[in-house]
Amino acid sequence: MKKGSLEIAGNEIAPGTRKRIEIPLGRRVTGANITLPVEVVNGRHDGPRLFLCAAIHGDEINGVEIIRRVLRRKMVRALRGAVIAVPIVNVFGFIGLSRYLPDRRDLNRSFPGSLTGSLAARIANTFVEEIVSHSTHGIDLHTAAVHRSNLPQIRACLDDDETKRLAHSFGVPVLINANMRDGSLRQTVSERKIPMLLYEGGEALRYNEPAIQAGVNGVLSVMRALEMLPPTKRRRAARKPFIARSSHWVRAPESGILRARSPLGAAVDAGECLGIVADPLGAEEFEVHASHKGIVIGRTELPLVRGGDALFHIATFARPAAVSESLDDFQGEHGWFT
Repeated sequence: MKKGSLEIAGNEIAPGTRKRIEIPLGRRVTGANITLPVEVVNGRHDGPRLFLCAAIHGDEINGVEIIRRVLRRKMVRALRGAVIAVPIVNVFGFIGLSRYLPDRRDLNRSFPGSLTGSLAARIANTFVEEIVSHSTHGIDLHTAAVHRSNLPQIRACLDDDETKRLAHSFGVPVLINANMRDGSLRQTVSERKIPMLLYEGGEALRYNEPAIQAGVNGVLSVMRALEMLPPTKRRRAARKPFIARSSHWVRAPESGILRARSPLGAAVDAGECLGIVADPLGAEEFEVHASHKGIVIGRTELPLVRGGDALFHIATFARPAAVSESLDDFQGEHGWFT
């Protein structure tokens, strides 16, 4: 194999070339083959090898568009190193408009997987062996779960210096030093000492243009920080991100229909009314109060709620007013998220 080449699933990608690969994943019950679509761009010169992936949860589709736009950028022709792009990891869920695989397993709780395990374990194993094993860095693109929206944010292990540096370079105002989940891709990648960011933005089964724009800009910024791309000619003042101290879900006090008052990115005080849950005739109304002072980084988009349902996700910060000001600037650049 030529020096500087990559070999993925038996395919050689020489320096200065790009190649589309279909990695077999299995079959449908009808006998039709299911494959994992991968596009590899291998630069002429050695450098970091960055995997980009989306739709590990099959209904989280913003990342699919983020990857498409990144790959179509002309500047990628000047790439140093390699991009290994996997826009749809959970192909079965994506086809079925579902977060999960057909057996209801969550792929992002099935890593590192195995060759002889469940369908989820086999897909996870294929991704680790064919994608992660060839990478030096990674970005995993997500949205909120179905009927919820997330403010653009980065979740990562910020105790690692290189991961923290890349998280800051992504360019979103909110960073969350998130704990590892057992069986997650992030846990498996971390165990291999590969710096990885998890980007959250928007909602499931919907394109959110501001979240997509923020994701594209963030991926390109990380690639510049890794010196995979030349620096931009238009220098923009670096936006200082803020690391959340903690986050808390505010839950529905009773079942009913929610009239939400607080949008994504809103600064709220402890005890502030975030919305009202009422019965259909309005005979009974229950206020939903913020449990902490902070910023709304996630919320439900479905008005029909049951008692105990998660409604508003509030992150707390040392300087919430400064975060709110930064978010105003960020949304002025990318558009409004609600």
